[in-house]
Order: sequence, then structure tokens, then C-alpha cells
Amino acid sequence: MKALELLLNRRSQPRLRAPAPSGEVLENIKQAALKAPDHAALRPWQFIVCEGEGLLRLGEVYKKAAIASSKSEADIIRATQLPLRAPMVIVAIAKYAEHAKVPWVEQVASASCAVHAMHLAAITQGFAGVWRTGSYAQDECVKDAFGLSEKDEIVGFLYLGTSVSQPSQKVNLDSNDFFKGWN
Repeated sequence: MKALELLLNRRSQPRLRAPAPSGEVLENIKQAALKAPDHAALRPWQFIVCEGEGLLRLGEVYKKAAIASSKSEADIIRATQLPLRAPMVIVAIAKYAEHAKVPWVEQVASASCAVHAMHLAAITQGFAGVWRTGSYAQDECVKDAFGLSEKDEIVGFLYLGTSVSQPSQKVNLDSNDFFKGWN
């Protein structure tokens, strides 16, 4: 797949099944993340790869967060099932490092670029995925479970696997609605 074709046709695919990326394919996905823009070479990222028992463990973290947030019984049960929507979930974390020239927002952006790079690397190798956030990305119980500091951020949960269906086609937006010239 050519780079421009990938960029212009990338789609999130939330309906995923096994297999998940593994071996060299997974290593390529990891290496793509580590090539994200990184001002001052701070490497402001941490990734947790959840598969098998790891998905169940992530579900338990969500369950504890749901209980602590006084969610309904249905939401508590649902919390344990959320990670099971794919055979692999990569938790992407922006690990903030104090730096005079690299503000917090730039470090979060770097981690976000890493997630996008992983998603693209998965697609180009025949896999599919969806980048999710939601309330658990901001939940203090979830952040505590991963040992995050106050300025660290979960930038997303990248669900990866094999697509169950063909991706839907997106309508091309009019670039003039978003890009303005300053001539």
C-alpha cells in the first residue's frame, strides 16, 4: 500500500476479531510508534500491550473505576467486556517530563502521533483497528492502576485485530472549510 493511498483511505474499524498482530508485524507497529515526532528526544510515551489475560485485567481495572464512579450495575458489567471487543488493546500513555522548551501539550501530541502511526502501521500490514478514548482514559482509578502521575495522560486505547467487515467509505470534506490562506 502506498503512503498517500493509506493516508487518504484510513478508516477506523471497531468490529475486530482474532488474530491480532504478532511477531514481526507487531514489532513494526511498535517501531512506528517510536518514530513519532519527539522534540528534544524526550520519548514521552509508554505503551501497555494487553492480550489474553491482559484484556481481562484491563476489564477489571475498568470495573473498579466504574464502581468507584458509582455507575449502574449494567455499566459495571459492561466495563469488564469493553476490552474484549478486540484481541489486542494497546494503552497509549503520554509520560510528561518537565522541559523548558517542550510543553505538556507537545508531549501529549507526540504520544498521540505515536498512536496514529501504530494504527497506520497495522493497516498497511493487513490488520485493522480503532483508537478509542472515552471516560476511562480520564478516570483517576484507571490512571492510578497504570501508576501515572498527575500530568501523565492516557491518550487512547488502540484496539487491534482482524476486521470483521469492510470499512465504510467516508465522504471527502471540502478542504476550504478548514484551511485558510494568509497571503
